[in-house]
Amino acid sequence: MLVLPDRLTHEQAPACASMLAATLRVQPAGDVWVDASALQHFDSSALAVLLACRREALAVGRRFAVRGMPSRLQSLAGLYGVGRLLEGAPTGD
Repeated sequence: MLVLPDRLTHEQAPACASMLAATLRVQPAGDVWVDASALQHFDSSALAVLLACRREALAVGRRFAVRGMPSRLQSLAGLYGVGRLLEGAPTGD
């Protein structure tokens, strides 16, 4: 499982996205779960990081899902129309 930090704003996004992509590449095959429960301070960059991780996982044929997404981030995802892409159950679509 990949874990997001407690702070994920525009400043931290590039490093976090790189770290997640690198970790994903060395993880054993299987579903990719991202734990977002630690997130406390974030902006829309957190969604960009999650979507980039999702693209990376799907590109190598792995299913992707996010667990523990704070309600404010869920609302933001809904506002941007990407909530379904980040739902809790792994999905290959």
